[in-house]
Amino acid sequence: MAKLSPQVLIQESLELFSLPDIYFQVSEMISDPRFTAEDLGRVIGKDPGLSVRLLKLVNSSFYGFQARIDTIPRAITIVGVEDLQSLVLETAVIDKFSRIPCELVDMTEFWLRSVQCAVIAKLLAKESAVLHSERLFLAGLLHDLGSLVFYYELPDESREILLTAVGDRRLVGGLEQEIIGFTHADMGAELMRLWGLPESLCEAIACYLNPEVAQAHKLDAYLLCLASRLTEFSQQEDFVEQVLAEFSDQALSVIRLDIKQVTSVVKKANEEFAQVFELMVPEKRFH
Repeated sequence: MAKLSPQVLIQESLELFSLPDIYFQVSEMISDPRFTAEDLGRVIGKDPGLSVRLLKLVNSSFYGFQARIDTIPRAITIVGVEDLQSLVLETAVIDKFSRIPCELVDMTEFWLRSVQCAVIAKLLAKESAVLHSERLFLAGLLHDLGSLVFYYELPDESREILLTAVGDRRLVGGLEQEIIGFTHADMGAELMRLWGLPESLCEAIACYLNPEVAQAHKLDAYLLCLASRLTEFSQQEDFVEQVLAEFSDQALSVIRLDIKQVTSVVKKANEEFAQVFELMVPEKRFH
């Protein structure tokens, strides 16, 4: 038997953890320099549910576009190809992974936490003047997908980890390393690479538990780490100062945000989260 690794584990259920064809069709078209917004609109239009969700998202206050966007080609023109591709991926992933049978996690709670992390990550990125902050939304949404692979493929080990770490998710990574041999972050990054996603996203997810080890995309890894920690503490009072105290001076110098800015981000995230979650994760997907 091959030594267990992210690569070996993902091969066990390639079909289950593959993306829908629509994402690859969109990606292939975008890579063709001759494509037009109308061409791309026709491809996305083959999935009416996806089209409706995309238009609702880009017209929401979270994205803040002034003009009403009523067609996919118009959305491509205003939102931009890169961000629209991310939106297609986000909705496709939620559709696909919400149908994976799993007894170890409440899928509504899983997506609540993931979408909240995504909203916070994007707003932190905007506050930190990161270009194309949508990639941090995507990172926040996908950062915990490796856990779903563990829950499905390694239920006994995952149950042991969850029971041991109950109440403190900071323990999860260390327990995974000890019991499985690698973390859900490693697993998630391998899944992203299998899908052909940008290395910036793969490294941010791979390193979010220990962002200091990131090489080319250190800021993304730190922002994702901060967003994840803020999400975990969000039910407590005055948690921003408590979370920032976990980060070294060196880490804070990379993040470049002070407590006032982070508090403002959390406030805005709380205002925007419910709408974004409702648009991205309709309850019917869990049935």
